Order: sequence, then structure tokens, then C-alpha cells
Amino acid sequence: MKLCILGGGGFVGRHLISLLSSRGHEVLVPCRHRDRIKPLLVLPGVTVTESDIHDPAQLRRLFTGVDAVINLVGILHGSEVAFRKVHVDLPAKVASACQEVGVTRLLHMSALGADAASRSIYQRTKADGERCVMSVPGLAVTAFRPSVIFGQGDSFLGLFAELLRLAPVVPLAGGHARFQPVYVLDVARAFADSLDDPETIGQIYGLCGPRIYTLAELMAKVGAVFGRSPLILPLGDAASYAFARLMEFKPGRKLMTRDNYFAMQVDNVCPEGFPARFGLATELDGVIGYLREASPRCNYDRFRRRAQR
Repeated sequence: MKLCILGGGGFVGRHLISLLSSRGHEVLVPCRHRDRIKPLLVLPGVTVTESDIHDPAQLRRLFTGVDAVINLVGILHGSEVAFRKVHVDLPAKVASACQEVGVTRLLHMSALGADAASRSIYQRTKADGERCVMSVPGLAVTAFRPSVIFGQGDSFLGLFAELLRLAPVVPLAGGHARFQPVYVLDVARAFADSLDDPETIGQIYGLCGPRIYTLAELMAKVGAVFGRSPLILPLGDAASYAFARLMEFKPGRKLMTRDNYFAMQVDNVCPEGFPARFGLATELDGVIGYLREASPRCNYDRFRRRAQR
């Protein structure tokens, strides 16, 4: 198939495109800065082009002649205007462009917990965007709602690893919040397998791993990877909210915001687990060693071995 993937330069996108390339698909990846996703350039059948995906005219040009579109674009932090631009306005533009140029297949990345009544802007806008694409006549849509996604290059457990390297004691906002983390390669497989599976059309799939963990338990697992037993201090609701408010003033990458706090008030789990249609989900314990491989110390040791020192 010939595919166009929006958000292909992101965490899930890189893994999905690698899988699709290995299956022989042609993949067009629009992006803002071509040089930032250089690893994709060497994959067979992958074409990267600089485009403004928020411009309807450019979307129509990108979608002309493709068999399916995959929308992975999303943000975790921002203003309500930013969330709506990415999670609602863009999916609406994507669906409209698909209709206009005759693309009939769309895969859409939503989020577990998407709810129009949520206090979290992230979850509200994810629900609104999902509703936009699922209601378009003549468009065969499959939507996916993953829990937090882990794997090589993630910003979830990877962030925990960074925090643990900085402090032996970790005050943890939302430490009792429950998640059912799903492996990025399992998410990629679900997307890839559904492309030409007519039974998935019109469906919304929750994507979760085999086990449920609290945030504090996940932090402890990350510590164990590095042979550490950090003192983890889960904060209560009031302290967690105050911590999230304080972190909003932090420059650069955000650790947490009040919107994250609101999202964590609802368990991020799916009782049905990983859909049997896409195979078995990967156990966290079986692959969590990727954190060690990505650590600065591991890179330093590898460089020393190459230099025979």
C-alpha cells in the first residue's frame, strides 16, 4: 500500500514506519524539518517531505494517490488553543482532505481516557478529535486508545530514569495513579495489522499491556533496572496538585502540569486488555532493559569498548 503518515517523526511513528517499511509498504512522511528525522531517510520505500500539515491545500496534495492515511499527531502539554489545534482541528482537516481526494481509509491515534466530560483538556480534545473522524460519511476509520506507551526512545519511563539519576529520594505526584503500559512495538503492530483488515473498520480499540501498575511501582521498576532502590514518596492529592502547578513554571520540558494531574484522576487502564485480534501484548519486565542501553553510562562504556580502553 501507499501510505501517508502524519506525526511519523515522533516516538510511535518511527517504530511504525520501520515496521511498515519491512512489510513492503511505501510511506510518505511529511514533517516540518527533514533533517530532524534522518534515520527514516534510509528505510526502503520511505519518502520524507517538508510540509505544513495544518494547511488543507498541502494535506490534499499529500493525500492524492495514497491508499490510506495514518494520523499520529498529538501533544501532551500546551494551552487549550494548542490542544484544540492539534487534537481537534487537525483531525477534522485530515478527514476533510481524505474525502476531497478520495482516500477512504484512515487510522487515527486517540488516547485512553478520551472523554468529552473530562477535566483534562488533553482528554477532552482527544475525545472531540476522535468524534470528528469517526463520524465522517464514506471514511473507513479505525481509532486506537493506548495507555502510556513505553519502549526505546520513550519520554515516559525514560523520564523516570533521568529523575532517578539525579536524586535518591523522589517525591512523586500522582504516585497512586494506575496505568497499564503498552509496548510501542505492540502499538505499531496493531496499526499495521489493521490497515487491510476490514473487520477493524469503525472500531475503537483500547491498547493496554498485560499488567496494571501504580506510578510509584513503575518508578521502582525503573530504579531496579539500574540496581537502585530509591525512596519514593507518593504525594497526596493536594500536594500533587500543588506540585503540578509549580512545575508549570519550569522552563523547557515539562515534568507535569495541572492538566496531567486531572488526567491521572481516572485510572488509565482497559479491563479487556490488549485486543486478541492483534496478538499478545509484551510484558514490561521482558524489555525494560532498553532503559539501561539508552543511559549515558551505557553509552560511555560502549565508547570505551570500541576504543579498546
